[in-house]
Amino acid sequence: GEDSRTFHVSIQGTPPSMASVGQIPIITAVAGGQLILECPEGAEPPSHIEWYQKGSPLQEHSHRQVLAEGRFLQIRAVQAVDGGEYSCRATNTLGATSLRLQVQVHG
Repeated sequence: GEDSRTFHVSIQGTPPSMASVGQIPIITAVAGGQLILECPEGAEPPSHIEWYQKGSPLQEHSHRQVLAEGRFLQIRAVQAVDGGEYSCRATNTLGATSLRLQVQVHG
C-alpha cells in the first residue's frame, strides 16, 4: 500500500528588527530639559533590551532611567555630559538587532 501525509509548519514569532538608514540619527536636546529615546522594536516573543552610552552599558541613576522594560530611555535635566552616542540592543530567542543614535546637547 501507499500512505502520504502533509504537514504544515509555521514558525511562531518574529526576530527583533529596527529600521536603519545609512546614517546615525541625530537627536537634539536642550540643556536642563527632558529627553526620551525610543528603542523601536516589535519582536515576538518580546525582546530583552539593553542600552549603551559610548559603547559601555548604560548606568541608570536619578536623572537617567530605562522605562517600559527597556523600550524607552528617559533623561531628565539634560546636561552636556549626556551628549554622545547611544545604542540599544534588542535580543530574543530568534535573534538580535541594535540601533545607534547620536545626542547633541545645546544650551
